Amino acid sequence: MITLIGIELYKLFKKWRTYIGFIAITVLVPIIQIAISIEGQKTLNFMTRSIQQSFLFVGNFLNSYLVSYLIMNSLYIHIPFLVTLAAGDLLAGEATAGTYRMLLTRPVSRFNVVTSKFLAGIIYTFLLVMWLAVLSLGIGTLIFGTGELIVMKSSALIIFSRNDILWRFASAYIFAVISMSVVTSLAFLFSSLVENSIGPIITTMAIIIAFIIISAIDVNAFRIIKPYLFTSYMGAWSSFFDKPADLETAWKAIGVLSAHIIILFSITLYIFKKKDILT
Repeated sequence: MITLIGIELYKLFKKWRTYIGFIAITVLVPIIQIAISIEGQKTLNFMTRSIQQSFLFVGNFLNSYLVSYLIMNSLYIHIPFLVTLAAGDLLAGEATAGTYRMLLTRPVSRFNVVTSKFLAGIIYTFLLVMWLAVLSLGIGTLIFGTGELIVMKSSALIIFSRNDILWRFASAYIFAVISMSVVTSLAFLFSSLVENSIGPIITTMAIIIAFIIISAIDVNAFRIIKPYLFTSYMGAWSSFFDKPADLETAWKAIGVLSAHIIILFSITLYIFKKKDILT
């Protein structure tokens, strides 16, 4: 299985579209950081304007931690679209290239083939999220330095000490890998149904957009189905930045998202095992 995963990763990173997500993050993160370095103090003053008359703020609050938190808020909704570019091609790419028959007539079970491709997609997702983390925190530290993290919640303004920050970011990014893996699983499922990667990419994006809209609109008709939509749980990474961290919400979201991954992969595996490669 390790050999198969290595082969699939080689095939994945041999395609130019695999690097679109990394390039997009590499370009967007520094642009956001530069923009924040110019206008960030105004944003920080706006966040704290209601308590500035009562408290004296001393320290470097416009730092890499705050910038990374803001980047997660702004880019988190867009990362799924970058994930689908590679995940939607994992199986459909074989059909487009006409290599299904050659691939499945090798002395390797279909289970191993589909599992190795799926795990390659999960690894790609992990690397993409970690690249976001490295650029956000790494370049942010060079530009802004470090300090306390100030977070504005709906009912409070929370200030985290320096020794209480990194574990929260580590947990949030790990959570992001799990939530983005649901997107990978969904695109992977659609990739098994068609012979062109454009279809899975567009369909996955359309479903995510529709689910996000449904999750955001607070009406009775949508409240019934919201608990079953994975998009309703993707924003639970912010629960790690409550004080204390809302681990109950985080674990519930991880459980629901993990269930989605297992179900979507199981459906894909069933479809792939029944796939006719002779027509």
